[in-house]
Amino acid sequence: MSDHLAGVHYEVHGRGIPLMLGYPVMASPTPEDPNGAVLKGYLDRLIDRYRVLVMDYPDPAPGKGHARLIPTNEFTAQRVCDDLLAVADAAGFDRFLWWGFSWGGVIGLQLASRTDRVAALVCGGWPPLSGPYDKMLRVGQVRAAKEALPSASPSQKFLTFYESVQDWPEAEALRRIRCPRMTFVGSADDLELEGVPLQLAERIHERRRDLQQQGWRVVEIPGRDHSIYTDPNTVVPIVREFLDRAV
Repeated sequence: MSDHLAGVHYEVHGRGIPLMLGYPVMASPTPEDPNGAVLKGYLDRLIDRYRVLVMDYPDPAPGKGHARLIPTNEFTAQRVCDDLLAVADAAGFDRFLWWGFSWGGVIGLQLASRTDRVAALVCGGWPPLSGPYDKMLRVGQVRAAKEALPSASPSQKFLTFYESVQDWPEAEALRRIRCPRMTFVGSADDLELEGVPLQLAERIHERRRDLQQQGWRVVEIPGRDHSIYTDPNTVVPIVREFLDRAV
């Protein structure tokens, strides 16, 4: 099933508990998943119990999917959350599970701290505490400076986004998230973008006890890096065990 009612192309697969599967898993082919094999790997392991929504958000790669042209200066955390809740409305999802990785994990934190419609949260590849928002802003600045048309570039949109969360009260916001919640990361996920070290695994490891005391399920996957999300055979069983218990 697919629809465009919310202005975003999305597809819903399976029946059961509503689950929004966020970035970087998308409805249409991407450079990382040109044949849809990664998406299929997720769906095959989820749709027996979950009604899984995947979407093309944010804008898919040029020539891929169904572009949603969001003005660059509007691509704030609030705008993103409003868009995603509109997709949920269009799909008939009142309350839903959210599972995102990397930027999709960032968005999950924003959603779950701003609305009570998130029934369980999976934040993969991003530290819920000590998130390197300042470093991602720097990455966006470097990338936008390199592009010929920065006003229309994806990098400029993400720069706008990370500008909008620089003053986000992380600790206070996380205290507002009361639903079941999980974070996972590859133990070798020491991502570096544009020469900026993000140290995602290290930050999650350092805050593991704090997160657990706040009710988070924390999983560190030995030896894996930021590409772990492309391996549904490994990731889905780990996350599904949490989701099955949460709901």
